[in-house]
Amino acid sequence: MRIRIPNALRDAVLGNAAVGIIKMLRWTDPHRMSDFAGGLMRKVGPKLREHKIGRANLRMAFPEKSDAEIEQILSGVWDNLGRLGIEFAHLDRIWDHDPDNRAPSHIDFDPASEERFIRLRDDGKPALVFAAHLANWEMPALPGPAHNLPSAVVYRAPNIGKVADMVMATRGVNMGRLVKTGLDGALKAGEALREGLHVGMLVDQYYVRGVPVTFFGRETNANPLIARLARQVECPIHGARVVRKPNHRFFVELTPEVPPVRDAAGRIDIQGTMQAITTVVEGWIREYPEQWLWLHRRWR
Repeated sequence: MRIRIPNALRDAVLGNAAVGIIKMLRWTDPHRMSDFAGGLMRKVGPKLREHKIGRANLRMAFPEKSDAEIEQILSGVWDNLGRLGIEFAHLDRIWDHDPDNRAPSHIDFDPASEERFIRLRDDGKPALVFAAHLANWEMPALPGPAHNLPSAVVYRAPNIGKVADMVMATRGVNMGRLVKTGLDGALKAGEALREGLHVGMLVDQYYVRGVPVTFFGRETNANPLIARLARQVECPIHGARVVRKPNHRFFVELTPEVPPVRDAAGRIDIQGTMQAITTVVEGWIREYPEQWLWLHRRWR
């Protein structure tokens, strides 16, 4: 006889287990555990069904690459994912950039990005910032609160309540205002912009009700939220990315302003602007394909 476990009980058990593991990881050495988790996922990842999704995506994106090259990229994808899991447990400690004392930091800014960040922080105006699932994709939201830039982050809450509460508590301390996706998510993000905040969001996953864009030469759908917000509240759009470097270091870049595409009447064109943003993200991924999350179905 098959026993059916109630969803509420299953979620409670999984939630408590996940929270317990994250709390335990906070007592470990983050660098050693990152190396361990990265190596473990290199072995485990290829046995999971997501590996086939990633392989199919990479063959579509890079038809010129050999099977060996694609498997090498996927090995890096799994390594990155393992490290990300460990880093999330130390999210409140991972941002150690100090402009006045750079020696011990694991974070590198290029001078141009640092200048742009300071201008955004001090100009008293709102801005939109997009990021992608590259390297540690939690990190682009950390510099704002750490360096007094008024900010908000649009995020998708996990389905399991205990995990969602823990994520909310962890991110809330380090990422400024959190705007949960949902029926009123766009409204709250717009309100944050009108208050002068800098609103960030991830823009690189497939969105069923999205607008068509070309990504690696193939049509897919992009979430148009950031372009619609730009149309509502005229403000600059920038990209923020993190690149994983050897020895547990990270390079952080804030791009120059990405000009929105406008229609004949001068209004921001939603589809055209999303294409411009998607093109920037594609360029990032082409530089470091092993650091992007190829494991979801980007083309459907």
